[in-house]
Amino acid sequence: QVQLVESGGGLVQAGGSLRLSCAASGSIYSIGAMAWYRQAPGSQRELVAILSSSGSTNYADSVKGRFTISRGSAKNSVYLQMISLKPEDTAVYYCNAERVLSPRGVGAYWGQGTQVTVSS
Repeated sequence: QVQLVESGGGLVQAGGSLRLSCAASGSIYSIGAMAWYRQAPGSQRELVAILSSSGSTNYADSVKGRFTISRGSAKNSVYLQMISLKPEDTAVYYCNAERVLSPRGVGAYWGQGTQVTVSS
């Protein structure tokens, strides 16, 4: 069973920084891409940043220049470094792993979410 576990959320003042971590565990042969999404109250879940297995990245326009997605120190893990945080970044942040190849086949998996709150 593949599981994603996030950590690093919390409360920070505007202009501050946070780093989110996500680690995938279980019987994993390969992962096509790992990404961070976020969902604010009353809003749809949106893509924040994605890191492919080849190392390419893509970001939402609203976070370009402020957020950086990178490989974690552990296998099958990623970080999301967030700087210059704004109140509008407040949301639950979800880790996602796409095209995960495991003994169960190919699938996508989600973490449980971690709350990020930016106060003004």
